[in-house]
Amino acid sequence: QVQLVESGGGLVQAGGSLRLSCTASGGTFSRGSVGWFRQAPGKEREFVAAISRTYGITSYSDSVKGRFTISRDNAKITVYLQMNSLRPEDTAVYCCAAREGQLTRVEGEYDYWGQGTQVTVSS
Repeated sequence: QVQLVESGGGLVQAGGSLRLSCTASGGTFSRGSVGWFRQAPGKEREFVAAISRTYGITSYSDSVKGRFTISRDNAKITVYLQMNSLRPEDTAVYCCAAREGQLTRVEGEYDYWGQGTQVTVSS
């Protein structure tokens, strides 16, 4: 059973940066894709970014494009989300998810989920 563990969340001032990590245990994802989603208080979970593990193809939501970068390590065990120019509206619990299929923005199409890490951006 593959498990995903996120880390790197915390409190940062507006304009600052954080790097989130998503590490797979109990297995690796040599194929498939990994996505990051976030859920702010009182709001539905939304897509943030995703990467195809095999070819490194990426996709971003319009709200983070140009500020966030998703990447993966060469061993394809850890996926990162580099978040720059953070804004208070980026405050949310960030979760990573994985699937053994093509890159998608649809959360229902992911098979494995982490518990999430809190990101808080102060103004």
